[in-house]
Amino acid sequence: MSMLEIKDLKVNYGGIEALKGIGFEVEAGEIVTLIGANGAGKSTTLRSIMSVVKPSGGSIFFEGEDITTMNTQKIVERGVVLVPEGRRVFPNLTVLENLRIGAYLRNDKAAIEKDVEHVYSLFPRLQERHWQEAGTLSGGEQQMLAVGRALMAKPRLIMMDEPSLGLAPLVVKDIFSIIRRINDDGTTVLLIEQNANAALKIANRGYVMETGRVTMAGTGKELLEDEAVKQAYLGKSKE
Repeated sequence: MSMLEIKDLKVNYGGIEALKGIGFEVEAGEIVTLIGANGAGKSTTLRSIMSVVKPSGGSIFFEGEDITTMNTQKIVERGVVLVPEGRRVFPNLTVLENLRIGAYLRNDKAAIEKDVEHVYSLFPRLQERHWQEAGTLSGGEQQMLAVGRALMAKPRLIMMDEPSLGLAPLVVKDIFSIIRRINDDGTTVLLIEQNANAALKIANRGYVMETGRVTMAGTGKELLEDEAVKQAYLGKSKE
């Protein structure tokens, strides 16, 4: 049984079919990436899984349980979290307050403090700035904080929407090595990335999305070496 299974998922936005019956799976322990141009339906897919967007058809299973109509809080309680595009940290709260908000469904205080320390070990920069308001951090630091905050919910599946968007190349490298480390620690990762090259290099498997459909699937290595994928997504960086 796959950890996450999407079956024939459809989403309509005011008469426009954003998802036209897609299906894919994520196995426990994997890094899986969805690649595709803007408007392909990648973000809509993650938002449907989190129940932020309501599907018009199809189903979503997490660890064998149908979560298609479950509310977002219950999905988080099951162990699924989303790091949204654009980071969405709370700008007027400190770094530490932002992290604690990630644990709002938990009441094991000692374990929460231990997890704060774990996040600091992944992102020493956040520890240095734990007292600073999140709105004063650089883009890269805000991305680290958004990932750290998601980890505070102790997810089994962490989904990331464009984690490298708008970041300097050196910071992007950091973010991808952190994604790998989170995965090594036992968390399954579902990733959306414009930087297809970097994403496929760390992914076990990838799916190519085009205008609301999944058009290709393969291992990260297979997709990196595929001529059609190379031409469409691995040319010069499209940032």
